[in-house]
Amino acid sequence: MKQLIAVDWGTSSLRAALLDGQGRVLAEHSSARGILTVAPGEFAPVLVAACADLARPAGHFYLLSGMVGSRQGWKEAPYCPCPAGFAAISARLAWVEAGAQLGRCAIVPGLSHEHLGVPDVMRGEETQVLGALDLLGLDEGLFVLPGTHSKWVRVRAGRIEGFSTFMTGEFYALLRKHSILARTMPAEDGALDEQAFKQGVARAWQAGSLLHSAFSARTLSLFERLPAAALPSYLSGLVIGEELRSQQLDAAQGPVVVIGAPELTRRYEFALRDFGLTVRCVGAEATWRGLWAIAQTLES
Repeated sequence: MKQLIAVDWGTSSLRAALLDGQGRVLAEHSSARGILTVAPGEFAPVLVAACADLARPAGHFYLLSGMVGSRQGWKEAPYCPCPAGFAAISARLAWVEAGAQLGRCAIVPGLSHEHLGVPDVMRGEETQVLGALDLLGLDEGLFVLPGTHSKWVRVRAGRIEGFSTFMTGEFYALLRKHSILARTMPAEDGALDEQAFKQGVARAWQAGSLLHSAFSARTLSLFERLPAAALPSYLSGLVIGEELRSQQLDAAQGPVVVIGAPELTRRYEFALRDFGLTVRCVGAEATWRGLWAIAQTLES
C-alpha cells in the first residue's frame, strides 16, 4: 500500500490525512463536519470534499475510525469483542460502497468488553491505542485516553484485553456548570493553576469519595482559602484524582501511556507523577499511526 487516506471522523469534527508507505503524514485536513452535521446519504460527498486538497491518485484506500461507524454514522461497524489486536480488528472492518470517487473504503470497528456482566464500548480509542503500541514499540501496558469519557485500556501480547470507561469530563462539566459549585466559579476556566489542581488530586485521594470531596470546592471558596480563579483547576484535580484513585495504581507496574491532546495529557501526567508513576505521552499522531498499522495488517 503506497498511500493511505486515514480519517478520524467523530461526532463534532472530521480529520483526514494522506499517509505514505511508511506511515508519514504528507498532508492533513480538518473541519467541523462531524457525523451529527451530515444527513443520511451525504457521507460520501462530504468525505470527497474534505479530501479535495489531499493528493488522491487512483487506487487509494480510505480507512475511517471513530463515531462514523456508529448507528448515527455512515454505516454501523459492529463492535469487535475483546481481546482484540491488529488481526482481529482488520478482519472485522465494515466495507462501504463509496462510489468511483473514493474507491476502496472501510470503517474500523469499535471494541466491546464485558466486566461483571456489564458491557463497555469504545469507538476510535482502539485505533489510538494500536497506534501508540506501534509508535512506542510496545506489546503490553496500561493506557489512558482522557476526555469526556476517559478510557483505561489494558494491553497484553499486542492485544487489547479489556478497558473501563470513566465519565470524568462529563462529570466535571455537570459540576462546573449545573451544580451549586457553579455559583462560586468564574465564567471561564482560564489557565491551569498547577498548585490548585494538585491540591484537588490530593483531596480526592484523602476523601475517598467524589460525592464528599466535591463540596470542598464550595467551602474552600466560602472560607477564602482558594481564589475563584483557582477553583476550576481544583475541581479538575478532584474529578481526575477520583478517576486515578479508582485504578489502584502501583508505581511498580511500569509506565502509564497517556494518549490525547496536550491540554489534557498534561493534567494526567501531573496527577500520575504525584502517584509515583512513570508516564509516557502520545498525541494526535497515534490515530494516524493506528490506521496505517491496521491497513498494513490488512494488506499482509
